[in-house]
Amino acid sequence: MSGEDACEDGYEGYEDFDRLALDRSGQAEAFDAIGDRLDDAFPHKEGQMVAGRWLAETLPPGSRVLDVGCGTGVPTARQLTDAGHTVVGIDISQGMLKLARDNVPEATFHHVDIVDLRVGGRYGPGGPLELGPFDGVTANFSLLLLPRPEIPYALRTLHAVLRPEGLLTLGMVEADIDDFPIPFLGHSVRVSGYLRDELRQVVRDAGFEITGEDSYSYAPASTDVPPEIQLFLNCRRRA
Repeated sequence: MSGEDACEDGYEGYEDFDRLALDRSGQAEAFDAIGDRLDDAFPHKEGQMVAGRWLAETLPPGSRVLDVGCGTGVPTARQLTDAGHTVVGIDISQGMLKLARDNVPEATFHHVDIVDLRVGGRYGPGGPLELGPFDGVTANFSLLLLPRPEIPYALRTLHAVLRPEGLLTLGMVEADIDDFPIPFLGHSVRVSGYLRDELRQVVRDAGFEITGEDSYSYAPASTDVPPEIQLFLNCRRRA
């Protein structure tokens, strides 16, 4: 992608697009191989369930919701669909998408990178295959798989696909790291994060009001994944 394209699509100033395809393919291959072991390693998802319940109950009935990095579709896409909302899920892992389609056949799932949701992108506002607009967006532990400099741009991309006053639930792990490799269920993935005060500021700078926040100490059911502090922010899109 050229610098000129980057200036037109809402990712102004972000100069690392040339390495995104390579980086994303590595991440996708890891999750393809992990498959349904992901839910085995993370069997208790209290934070996601609470965030999903807030989104499901706060949105108007029958809202359109985008699940970014939908994974296996459990619990979030399943939860929102059961509440009567129309769910569109995206993921870069074909393996995860197959599981999601099996787990939540009522939802629609696409093999889409968040970069392609940018304004003018293939699936973004004004694009030929535009997926939005949406009344709500949920992104549970998907943005932490991005290089840290990209996260603010990704949040602004989600802001752009939301209708005015639309809702966002964001799940992250509290950590002051950038593109850091960690062992994950027999594979290596790279993760990024913020300490919570900085995360709040990044979210506000992207055009969101934070209306609620929860944190959980979580120990996955796997010996190679360390305990973590999970942060969940409930947000509303500012105009």
